[in-house]
Formats: sequence, structure tokens, C-alpha cells
Amino acid sequence: MKIHERFGQGRPVVSFEFFPPKTDAGFATLFRTIEELQPLEPGFVSVTMGAGGSTRSKTVDLVIRIEGETGLTAMAHLPCVGFEREQVGAILEQLHEGGIQNILALGGDPPRDVDDFVPPKDGFDYANELIEYIEGKGHGFCLVAACYPETHPRAESAQADLDNLKRKVDAGAKVLITQLFFDNAKYFRFVERAQAAGIDVPIVPGIMPIVSHSGVKRMTQLGGCEIPAELARELDIVGEDDAATAELGVRWGTMQCRELLERGVPGLHFYTLNRSSATRKIFEQLFPRS
Repeated sequence: MKIHERFGQGRPVVSFEFFPPKTDAGFATLFRTIEELQPLEPGFVSVTMGAGGSTRSKTVDLVIRIEGETGLTAMAHLPCVGFEREQVGAILEQLHEGGIQNILALGGDPPRDVDDFVPPKDGFDYANELIEYIEGKGHGFCLVAACYPETHPRAESAQADLDNLKRKVDAGAKVLITQLFFDNAKYFRFVERAQAAGIDVPIVPGIMPIVSHSGVKRMTQLGGCEIPAELARELDIVGEDDAATAELGVRWGTMQCRELLERGVPGLHFYTLNRSSATRKIFEQLFPRS
């Protein structure tokens, strides 16, 4: 099923994001996680692709396997940085033949281990160009794009970032998923600005449950996300106690998601880090079973 068709049906669409493991043991752990989250009946799940397409084959194989073996609707991430158009075309063929109908089209990052990275001459500079190319191939994919409530770290300004987002929607993106954030006020202000700019597709908040002190600091630095003062104080109190940090993460995530749902967000997209525990605990508090 195409993801955009799930929205506007009277209930929020909850989804989970995974990444391709590096080892066989990691794949076994991931599928245990998927089995544990499957009873929550997510609207879809997504699979990331590494910087510069470094996990290309794993991502394609994994997303096809999830869709085929679990019955879940699966979406492949596809960053354009580092790919020639012919390579993207080949990936699209693989996904289409594998029964995948949904793609998260991204700008992406260059490979981390290449200091003098040079983009391919026949490649893409921006996600809107990738979206236009995929649309032109005629496979009928539902295209999803990313957005940044606190502005993309490489954007010249918040307005320039919003202009770029509008280009992605105009090119064919039917759903937007935000980068992680911990301050709901920033999400709601961003949505107001986006709607005022003529962006009328669902803007789904991206939620990352905190599981470790070092992990949340690393992720916020990479994504340009600020930690609210209240959360920062609580993180300082729990320090390096991972169990206490995980408890704080569930409590903050539940509080954050509850407010988002009360104010009518179209869905929640959980960055699971290939773990089920924190996401499942938050979900069960938000949607208790009778």
C-alpha cells in the first residue's frame, strides 16, 4: 500500500525506522525487534541507507524482505549524494520488482571515510531533483521527503530551508517526516510556517526515544537539534546511568507524543535504533489496550 493513502483516515499513522545491521547477529536482532513491534500494527516501517549509499544492497534487500516476509508496508530510504542517475535507475528497478511502493527521497551525506569526495557529474545536488527523476521514471512510487523543524544544518537560513522544502513537495513528495526534535513548540511553529508557504501534505513528527546520554548528544549534534533546558537538567541528573536514562527517555517521549497527538498530528515516526523496548513502552502508554 502507498503510505500517503494511510493518512486522513481518522487515526494517527504510527511508523518505525530501522537501519541495516552490519553483522548476521545484528540481522537476527533486528528481526526480533520487528517481531516485537509488529503487534503494534504500524502503518509502515522504513529502512535507512548509509552515507553515500554505503548500505545500498543491504537496504534494498532488507526492505524487500520485510515487505515480503512480514506483511508490513516497507519504505526504502534513497539518498541522492554519491549516485549517478543510472545507478538510481537500477535501484528503482530493484525496488519496483521487489514489490516496494514507497521511497523516502533524501539529499543525504557524502561517505564519512572519503575526505576528497567528488559528486558524480551525472548525479543530483538536491532531493527535489531526485524526486523529479523518480517521478519521471513512471513506477508510481509514493515519495516521502525529510524536513527540519529546527532548520537543516547546511541551510543558509530558515527561509531558504523552507523554500527548498516547497520545491520537494512541488516535485512530488506526498508526505514529510521531520528530523528528531525534543521541543514540540518548534514543531508546531514549523508546521505553521510550512502551511503558510503552501505546503499542504502531512508533516509527521520524527521521535527518537532517548536510550543513552552519549547517544542523544551525538544525534542532536549531527542533526542540529537542541535539547530543551528542562530535559538537559534531567539528563545531567541521571548522568551515565543507562537504565535511568532509558526511563527518562520513555517518560519524556511519552509526554512529547501525548501532546503531539492531542494537538492532532497526522502520525508519529519512531527512530527505533533497531531496538523495541523504549518505542514499545511509549506506544503502550499512548495507546493502552483494553
